[in-house]
Amino acid sequence: MPELLAELKSRLRITWDDEDAELERIINRAKSYFEKLTSKTFSFELDAWETELLLERCRYVYNNAADEFENNFADELKRLIMHVALEKRAEIGEQQENS
Repeated sequence: MPELLAELKSRLRITWDDEDAELERIINRAKSYFEKLTSKTFSFELDAWETELLLERCRYVYNNAADEFENNFADELKRLIMHVALEKRAEIGEQQENS
């Protein structure tokens, strides 16, 4: 979490610590958003591509524009959902082969 918080603060150009608790709540809600959207738990490591979406979601929420996020990132969200679905399909196929 400290890395995500630092990355989000950098992206938002926040140099003070007064809002850290609120930013952590925003990050946690964004994680929950993606987990509910895809039924998958992500690591959200800084070099993972889904982390970019997480940070953008946080940016939109911080700027009171969460309602615009899905419209502006529709293609990326579709790709994420498709990627997760293909991973799950491959896992099911492997399980069936091993049975």
